[in-house]
Amino acid sequence: MTTNPQAPRSPRHDPAAALLTTPFTAHTDAREVIDGVDLTGRRAVVTGGASGLGAETVRALAAAGAEVTVATRRPRSAEPLVRELAGVDGAGPVHAAALDLSDLTSVDAFVRAWHGPLDILVANAGIMALPTRTLTADGWEMQLATNHLGHFALATGLHPRLREAGAARIVVVSSGAHLNAPFDFDDPHFERRPYDPWAAYGQSKSADVLLAVGARRWAADGITANALNPGYILTNLQRHLDDDTMRAFGVMDDEGNLTPLPYYKTPAQGAATSVLLAASPLLKGGTGRYFEDNQEARTVTDEENPADGVAAHALDPQAADRLWEHATDALRGR
Repeated sequence: MTTNPQAPRSPRHDPAAALLTTPFTAHTDAREVIDGVDLTGRRAVVTGGASGLGAETVRALAAAGAEVTVATRRPRSAEPLVRELAGVDGAGPVHAAALDLSDLTSVDAFVRAWHGPLDILVANAGIMALPTRTLTADGWEMQLATNHLGHFALATGLHPRLREAGAARIVVVSSGAHLNAPFDFDDPHFERRPYDPWAAYGQSKSADVLLAVGARRWAADGITANALNPGYILTNLQRHLDDDTMRAFGVMDDEGNLTPLPYYKTPAQGAATSVLLAASPLLKGGTGRYFEDNQEARTVTDEENPADGVAAHALDPQAADRLWEHATDALRGR
């Protein structure tokens, strides 16, 4: 592990763009961004924390001393990670708990079972590009339900526990796929427009950024919320993509072997921005922002046809408030 590069430094702001910058890069890994940070006594929840980016996030937070709950649909899948971290000197305790974000009854049960303050909530779990339109029992399109509504229900349900912590952080894992997919308030569940797996995924990730923006209403409770794009990483997130699609993306050879492209990150590098937002002192007080490669991203417009940055539609406070009410109404109407 490197020496702590952030100890003598503080976040900087670009005078022209007012963007928060850090001394880290796209290749910094999750543990490096909080090297020297002591999270002893802090409590964290990481959804989808049994594998991929979630597992690396859990490893980094626990290694810094935090007590971490891995919230996953199959708690048994987290047992190897729990055993691994139990053997790490100085690591905080790690537990697994059942949580199915597509099932609001499961979310309610998780919230009821949580007692005491919660310092960090990492909304990491997600699904991508379901090939066919699928609805939950509550009538929500599955990607929107899992990636957004489930996390919204979890965050609002845990709000008293986050407030109790005094200086809690919410971290929402979004994606660059949000850039060309504003939230469609007229037809969010593809009831009238043709279902497109990538449009549905992108819309859910715009909703994720809007969740972080909408949570500015909790700033007086000491709660901050920020969103991020982890970058390109090969994880279980691609499990719904067929081999032809993976080959078209250039990440699978003719024999079916995964072949990451040069700009792809390792899972530990992909988790770095999540951990930065969850625990670094460089982010103290910042809320409603969007980061990628460990830096706050520039805002872009649809006309730019951007490949990176954060879309203006995802940072729109009016859209964020409208979506907050939309999701609140959905929970009330159950």
